[in-house]
Amino acid sequence: MKQGKFITLEGIDGAGKSTQLAWIVELLQRVGLQAVLTREPGGTAFGEKLRDLLLDGSFIIYPETEALLMFAARREHLGRVILPALAQGQWVISDRFTDASFAYQGGGRGLGSGELSILEQWVQGTLQPDLTLYFDVPVGVGRQRVSQGGNMDRFEQEQADFFQRVRDTYLGRAKQFPERIKLIDSSQSLAEVKAAVERTLQCVLIHG
Repeated sequence: MKQGKFITLEGIDGAGKSTQLAWIVELLQRVGLQAVLTREPGGTAFGEKLRDLLLDGSFIIYPETEALLMFAARREHLGRVILPALAQGQWVISDRFTDASFAYQGGGRGLGSGELSILEQWVQGTLQPDLTLYFDVPVGVGRQRVSQGGNMDRFEQEQADFFQRVRDTYLGRAKQFPERIKLIDSSQSLAEVKAAVERTLQCVLIHG
């Protein structure tokens, strides 16, 4: 059986990536591909419990604790959802993956990339997404979108300088891994963003 493809979506809070998830699954199903939709942190019963803790804004945790919990959830996610689905020939579409750890816990919280790379190697080995769609938006636009959504979680409550560091890290990784990470300008209209996503996915479908 042919191995499935692993596609991840990344971006700062308010970048609009989550609105694209259902559209991407629909696009893949249209060409006869089975797709599993999942998210991080989360994706498993255990991971969703950790997600609740990580997003809870009522207490403060050390950045190292945050990173370790993220990778703990990721290990369960890989073993119980992502790897089995890929082995069965399904495509996996994940709302965030390890790039988010480098951006949020690395860029945002200031943890060293060396420590995060050790966790990455330990938890996922050589596995990397086949394609990462990075939805880029200016921090001010992202913050405005988030503020319109009601109650904000622990990450969404961070200040603009935090998200600027997160965005800068994402942009740096896009330059570091240009074959995998494709930048989508999500400050455009929804129709323009969808068109850009479709063009990028078509390249994977044709050449993948």
